[in-house]
Amino acid sequence: MRIDLQLHSTYSDGYLTPTELVQFMNKKGVRVAAITDHNTVGGVNEFKIACKKYGIKPIVGVELYAKFGNRRINLVWYNINEFNPCLHDMLRESQIRRRRRIRWSLEKLVDLGFKIKINKVLDQYTHYVPINHVVDDIMAVPHNLKKIKKELEMHHPREGDVIHEYFHNEKLNKLRESYISIERIVKLKKKIGGVLILNHPAKKGFIDRDAWIELKKMGIDGVEVLSPHHSLGAIMHIQILARELNWIETGGSDFHRFEGGRYPIQKSWDYFKIDSEYLIGVKKIIGI
Repeated sequence: MRIDLQLHSTYSDGYLTPTELVQFMNKKGVRVAAITDHNTVGGVNEFKIACKKYGIKPIVGVELYAKFGNRRINLVWYNINEFNPCLHDMLRESQIRRRRRIRWSLEKLVDLGFKIKINKVLDQYTHYVPINHVVDDIMAVPHNLKKIKKELEMHHPREGDVIHEYFHNEKLNKLRESYISIERIVKLKKKIGGVLILNHPAKKGFIDRDAWIELKKMGIDGVEVLSPHHSLGAIMHIQILARELNWIETGGSDFHRFEGGRYPIQKSWDYFKIDSEYLIGVKKIIGI
């Protein structure tokens, strides 16, 4: 059965509304789909309504930036109660920290000569502030685009190039993510339930048996095996470790957008599809 357990909407850093996401999943023959926006469950209700219309089983999820000792990892939390006030308190604190840090970064860019109406940019986003959309706003101003092209020496700078140079540059402007301690996340999970999954670990080179054993002891339930961020070799290695740990195995496209332009590959779904048949324990999340 075709599934997709990692999708992002306009409520975080995706480019499709929850309804548009579901329409796209329906065209791809997906029967179970999870909305996993970053640090927000704001799009869940719209997602559920659209899934019901198209006969797709909705899974409620949220992707979190988490601190695990000195590491920074991503977790996806499935089957949560999106109405829980303690969950909302934790997510809102993270959203406020992120908004504050992005404001600081934008102030630095203004000092460097960029034309940015900071309040106007930030006020568009009532939940998670997506840096990719913020960059789109910055590049939409002709003065800024001209400046970026000159400084990067590129005729067609891409979003990733701008983020790397102006937001991930230690010497110029380093935007710090709004991480939540894994201890706090696990403590809340014990109260409200759900399933915690280590998300696309190979993306950050985090395939570490000893560390994963520690995560299991702390309360992490599984790992994302099938991901477009993983090579075939990484998938095989992750799956071996997952089965040694008796972890739930998941898979998702991490879909955000259609790329546009003349790129032959427009989306992860052009080359990457997920079948629940290959994922041991995933029924504990999808229930089918």
